[in-house]
Amino acid sequence: MAAPLVLVVLAAVTVRAALFRSSLAAFIAERVEVASPLNAWKRVVEGLALLDLGVSPYSGAVFHETPLIIYLFHFLIEYAELVFMITDVLTAVALYLAIQDFNKVVFKKQKLLIELDKYAPDVAELIQTPVEMHYIPLKRQFIPIKLKSKSFWLYTMQYASLYLCSLVVIICLSFFLLNSWDFIPSVYGFILSVPDLTPNIGLFWYFFAEMFEHFSLFFVCVFQINVFFYTIPLAIKLKEHPLFFMFVQIAIISIFKSYPTVGDIALYMAFLPVWSHLYRFLRNIFILSCVLIFCSFLFPVLWHLWIYAGSANSNFYYAITLTFNIGQILLISDYFYAFLRREYYLTHGLYLTRQDGTEAMLVLK
Repeated sequence: MAAPLVLVVLAAVTVRAALFRSSLAAFIAERVEVASPLNAWKRVVEGLALLDLGVSPYSGAVFHETPLIIYLFHFLIEYAELVFMITDVLTAVALYLAIQDFNKVVFKKQKLLIELDKYAPDVAELIQTPVEMHYIPLKRQFIPIKLKSKSFWLYTMQYASLYLCSLVVIICLSFFLLNSWDFIPSVYGFILSVPDLTPNIGLFWYFFAEMFEHFSLFFVCVFQINVFFYTIPLAIKLKEHPLFFMFVQIAIISIFKSYPTVGDIALYMAFLPVWSHLYRFLRNIFILSCVLIFCSFLFPVLWHLWIYAGSANSNFYYAITLTFNIGQILLISDYFYAFLRREYYLTHGLYLTRQDGTEAMLVLK
């Protein structure tokens, strides 16, 4: 499978290099679907200019990246195009290797469960094959393995500790580089308080632009809690399926974050092929795919009508933003339903019957 990966990477790098050299580069850099107040390249350039003048890049309200980013590009600004392409390639390779390892674990686990008669006898067509998983085992003979079982809460504490330690290291390293704590309100405070209401493909900007100021704090807390509200119940429900939990959680973050871009959506959609075995259980995939595709085409159209032609207003653009995000929510809900339905069938059998022998219908609530 290495050859297809190399071909895809070469094609992607070629397309990206061509876009960098074309007249579309400036147009794409200005698109609100691609650039946000957090990641806009113009803001990075302005932050670098302030840093070169000996002024803190966080003294104004323009730059909101971490000190690690600005010091990285302080030395690599001339090679920014190359840095972006290398980062994309490393991300693609990391995802490929991670999914390969995941497929190996799933392949071994399901063979062990089959040997232990944990699956129903009529679910052979639901078992993932090596071809579907894009994974060819090195040996034909299966060697039984024992699945190591650890407490769910032990895993939770381990990963929570790892996250907190990483956050502390990043903050301490940022302070060492900047010799100031100015970056905390300018980066983390900016993300949480949402002071910049520049239009984007998220749910925050229009809502808070129309809201009375004295209600803002309450509704900022209500909106921001959505990112964290689903974490614990999903973690408990999917404690034996960490990769699917990560996929759902990344999707929720990309939908409910304060300054989303298409890059956030592309991250979780890169995992969709991993769940190809769920396609037979998806209920509205065609309709939802059409909704997301048509919304993607209508974003620039309604933006042009609002900003340049003057024949529309912000309500039009926000309406398509709402439709796009509702489509994403329904898409993730559909995958979650399909995942739970397949897991139920694996245990209870694909062809369910009532006590009288007639065919039963599965309804998940």
